[in-house]
Amino acid sequence: MLRKIEDKVMAGERISFDEAIELFMTDDIFSLGEIASYVAEKKNGKKVFFIRNRHINPTNICINRCKFCAFSRSKGEEGAFELTIDEIIEKLNPSRNTNPTSPITSYQEVHIVGGLHPNWPFEHYLEMLSKVKKNFPRLNIKAFTAVEVDYMSKKSGLSLEETLLALKEHGLDTMPGGGAEIFDSNIRVRLCPEKISGERWLEVMETAHRLGIKTNATMLYGHIESYEHRVAHLIELRTLQDRTGGFQSFIPLSYHPKGTEIGGFYSSGIDDLKTVAVSRIVLDNFDHITAYWIMLGEKISQLSLLFGADDLSGTVIEEKITHSAGALSEESMTPEELENLIRMAGKIPVERDCFYKEIRGKEQRAKSEKR
Repeated sequence: MLRKIEDKVMAGERISFDEAIELFMTDDIFSLGEIASYVAEKKNGKKVFFIRNRHINPTNICINRCKFCAFSRSKGEEGAFELTIDEIIEKLNPSRNTNPTSPITSYQEVHIVGGLHPNWPFEHYLEMLSKVKKNFPRLNIKAFTAVEVDYMSKKSGLSLEETLLALKEHGLDTMPGGGAEIFDSNIRVRLCPEKISGERWLEVMETAHRLGIKTNATMLYGHIESYEHRVAHLIELRTLQDRTGGFQSFIPLSYHPKGTEIGGFYSSGIDDLKTVAVSRIVLDNFDHITAYWIMLGEKISQLSLLFGADDLSGTVIEEKITHSAGALSEESMTPEELENLIRMAGKIPVERDCFYKEIRGKEQRAKSEKR
């Protein structure tokens, strides 16, 4: 049933919208995984990447109240928080975040995302970046979704380009891919009516790429969208990547229902694996597909490595956004735990930095090959 699509992929040809729908509809999950694995191994061999990173959420106070979000609060509401810049610096001190059996003595990356705070001026974010970079000059800063950058632009009165250049000058290295959700306007108005449009998200990312800021891309699936909406979303990303080449990795994010307005159910393991695999096949111009273990859980993430994923994100340390919506995973993993997950899937663990440059890749591959 999938033979024609498989032949097309093996020949290096791009699949169409209708063919991507066919991949989602198939019951032949094993053949789908084989096709996606072929694409992944053609790009990265058996290597699977991870990073020593730390998530920081400066605040959950947000002027938007997206219906799928269980993390955000209004100012003064019970559970609302806002970290000072000094508190952020303190959280980044590795000595505060050690595992007795496997201490993490340094991080390669800090991942900073939060709510749209009604009172913080643009200068606050610039100071945040500057102080993090000053205190941890070797730490790569991946910060602020396209939604946050758009908000900063509006608050400051600066253009998107001026906003992004200021962030870059104060220490921003890369950007995460959050806020994309599903681009379709009819779904978006039901899911997150106050959030920027899909077109604006793509505009922010295209501007960042033009300025030399690499980013990730995401898609939130498993809520009220259809396969058609997912495929349209992927093709929009593929089209932009053709123009800019600025996306580093695509991260499919499975919807978590607890504490949200729209409710619903967790995605199934089959749907998770299909989404990873179809993403790998459709996004032929993306180098990496990330199985975000926080959302998928450790075991499905490990299986995803046989369905086209080649990255497991990182150690994370403290994750709040997905766990607010009922994540069943842990909040952190050690490098050794990540390496073991990768190795037990028959892959080669490779530690990376935020630009996917290998840190201990050769050493790790040598260890894996001896086993």
